[in-house]
Amino acid sequence: MGKHAQRIGGRELKRREYDESDVRIRPGKASRPRTKTRPQHLDAEAAMVVAVDRGRWGCVLDDDPEHRIVAMRARELGRTPIVVGDQVDLVGDISGKPDSLARIVRVAERRTVLRRTADDTDPFERIVVANAGQLFIVVALADPPPRTGFVERAMVAAYVGGLQPILCLTKHDLAAESEFAATFEDLDLTIVYGGVDDPLEPVLELLNGRLTALIGHSGVGKSTLVNRLVPDADRAVGVVSGVGKGRHTSTQSVALPLVEGGWVVDTPGVRSFGLAHITPDDVIGAFSDLADAIEDCPRGCTHLGPPADPECALDSLPGKQARVAAIRLLLNALNTNDPWFKGGQTTTI
Repeated sequence: MGKHAQRIGGRELKRREYDESDVRIRPGKASRPRTKTRPQHLDAEAAMVVAVDRGRWGCVLDDDPEHRIVAMRARELGRTPIVVGDQVDLVGDISGKPDSLARIVRVAERRTVLRRTADDTDPFERIVVANAGQLFIVVALADPPPRTGFVERAMVAAYVGGLQPILCLTKHDLAAESEFAATFEDLDLTIVYGGVDDPLEPVLELLNGRLTALIGHSGVGKSTLVNRLVPDADRAVGVVSGVGKGRHTSTQSVALPLVEGGWVVDTPGVRSFGLAHITPDDVIGAFSDLADAIEDCPRGCTHLGPPADPECALDSLPGKQARVAAIRLLLNALNTNDPWFKGGQTTTI
């Protein structure tokens, strides 16, 4: 018998030799090749975020502030943070009808950002509002008493974030404002009165046509001011308890339209204003007339001046010492590691 043969029942059979043509390939599941190309959404509509609530964003079209749209974040954005004031692009159902839902497919680069942390040891930054041009720091002159530390910290966050801070004083019928306001006079800080008995015209002159964030402790009259500015806003108004803490009357940020154009962003009452994300160089860098000088400071300079920094370059600037001293108050508030620092001692709120 041959090498590849065997005898069965008197017959000689040859063993078959196999090659690759005999191998049967099982077809796989049909699949479309993956691609990194994403849709360009050339038909997307520009809008501004005016409210945020549990994974849904309230938006208004740029050319129609009365047209309110509810949107979700598109999958391609991942966990991209989207906050009140953000400029976004929308696709999908932008009719604004009940139960309709659009998609946010792009978030524009922010011009300004107001950030804070829970405290000075918290590394997690919270974006309060995006693209605001101004920050109204609402402070009551009495009941509850004003805290310079809070104002200084809010000013630091505004300057570093690119916003123009404005001090809005309320309840000045209960206390004189001269001593408190004088603390900030060398910073060229605009001061306006926004109490219930004060005329609104000076406030509206600063707000109309702009996006402005309002911030302040609970109980200082911020929601009362918002209700005067936007009568149909119906923001809740709280009372101040006997220990100086206000009841939180606004639980989330929301942008409200002004009659003459512009928006005010009412933010929840705060009990702390951490600045863990800000350094002394960030603060000085926000002042164009001082920013270049610190390049001559020694490494590690905190810019607080003697005795901590005997070689700080800010001390050699001619004609700027009053302004430098005022800015060092901001740096001192930043470096105390206490959101409620006031006059060399801490206070509780």
